[in-house]
Amino acid sequence: MAFLKVSMTNGTPNYLAKLDKQHPDVTLHFLQNEDKTVAYYEGDDTSIFAEGREYEIVDAVGDIKDSGYVVMNNIPVSDEGRPVFEDRFKNRAGSVEETEGFQAIRILRPLSGNTYVVFTQWRNEESFTRWKNSQSFEKAHSQSGPDHKGKPSFIDGEAYITQYHMVQFSEE
Repeated sequence: MAFLKVSMTNGTPNYLAKLDKQHPDVTLHFLQNEDKTVAYYEGDDTSIFAEGREYEIVDAVGDIKDSGYVVMNNIPVSDEGRPVFEDRFKNRAGSVEETEGFQAIRILRPLSGNTYVVFTQWRNEESFTRWKNSQSFEKAHSQSGPDHKGKPSFIDGEAYITQYHMVQFSEE
C-alpha cells in the first residue's frame, strides 16, 4: 500500500477549490451531500489541511476514483477494543470487493478521538444499495451489523453513516 495516511476537511466548494489550486502537486478528492463538502487526501503529508481530521490506513483495497458514490460508516471504538475491531476488518471475507460496482474500501484509524471510518466507494448509489440488500452484506454484518441485537463490546457509542457523491470543481 503506497499511502499510509488520510486527511479530510470540510469547507465550502469555493474554499476547497482554492485548496486544490494551492496544492497542485497532490491529488485531492471531493465529496458532497446536501449538508457539506469534504476534501479527501491520501498521502504521507497529513498537514495539507489546517483543520483536518487525520487517520492511518488500517486496510485498503482499490483506488479512490474521481467519480462515484461514497459511504462512510463512522464507528466509535473503545481504546481496548481497537485491536479486535481492526482484526475483524483485516480478516474479513472480502466479499464486498467482489460486488459489482465496488471501487474502493479504506479502514481508517483516527489519530485523535475514537471514531474509525469505514470508507467504501461505489460506481453509483445503486451499486451500494444492491450490496446493502445482498446476502453477502448480511453475512458480513451478522455479528455486528445494523440489525444485530447486541452491539459488540468494542463499540463505544452510536455509529452513524454519511453518504456522498464524488464531485469535481471546474477550472476557472
